[in-house]
Amino acid sequence: MTDHPDVAQVHALAAELLDEARGHHSHRAARTLVTGTSLRATLIALTDGAELAEHDAPPAATLQVLSGRVELHTHDHRRALDAGDLAPIPPARHGLTALADSVVLLTVALR
Repeated sequence: MTDHPDVAQVHALAAELLDEARGHHSHRAARTLVTGTSLRATLIALTDGAELAEHDAPPAATLQVLSGRVELHTHDHRRALDAGDLAPIPPARHGLTALADSVVLLTVALR
């Protein structure tokens, strides 16, 4: 593991990142909480309407919505996710759009 704290105060950090996203031109902010040889967990804050453009899927990943509402989409499918929802990332090019100010936890298998 790299030099991340043993325990992350996720809710406090989520609020901090959302404030940061509100002031950033991209309307998003992120912080990696855990990095290892086979796993990465990243907290991502997006303001209402902000997007993560389509990109290739990792080998395996999940997205947990901690607050707000987002839409996870591929070329031919859209799924709205609310706070508390956990969903697998589809094994296809995909993107994410915030339908409200939102914070998500992205967990990615690196191998």
